[in-house]
Amino acid sequence: MPTDFASQAQAILRDGNQFQWYVITLFALVVYVYAVEVERQNWNLVLAGLAFWGMDWFNEIWNGLVFHFTNYAPVWGAPGKTAYLLLIGLNIEICFMFAVAGVAFNKMLPEDKKVKIMGIPNRLFMAVVGSIFCVFVEILLNLINALTWEYSWWSTRAPWLIFLIGYLPFFLVSFWVHDMETMKQKVTTVGVIAGVDIVSLIVFGTILGWI
Repeated sequence: MPTDFASQAQAILRDGNQFQWYVITLFALVVYVYAVEVERQNWNLVLAGLAFWGMDWFNEIWNGLVFHFTNYAPVWGAPGKTAYLLLIGLNIEICFMFAVAGVAFNKMLPEDKKVKIMGIPNRLFMAVVGSIFCVFVEILLNLINALTWEYSWWSTRAPWLIFLIGYLPFFLVSFWVHDMETMKQKVTTVGVIAGVDIVSLIVFGTILGWI
């Protein structure tokens, strides 16, 4: 039986009546961020940002599947106020945030990937710091029930899985794409991530109705 928070999220899942006009402003912001980098032909940032965003979609899809198969709760849920709940743990505000966050975090990378910070390769250092920061933000959101956790192994008492599974792969893959030597490698990798996401959404969402 679904938890109260899961039931609350399920009740507003893809409910168009939740729409608020600020969504258009947020969308325009995302378009602007990418348009600036496209204008500068900074394809490293554009593709790294899309890789970061695509990794979040992958996480949100398996999170929705957890709820389907347990009929208890997703690993994380987003039952709070939103202009549109895309998946049980992903609202439109979070979606747009991750679309921009990938670009922002990659902008902070040192130009030389061989430089070390405190003796640690800077890409790994930045991935760890970025993941810790995101976990901290999630804990704050959880404290006000904007982002809910129902399992003991994914909670403020056990934040390491949130760090290792919830965020670190986002940063590592995104930075990896950023530093790839050829445009073909970058586009292929982002294409594979997007392809897996799109096929999963069609199969598990549209066809099977599991998420």
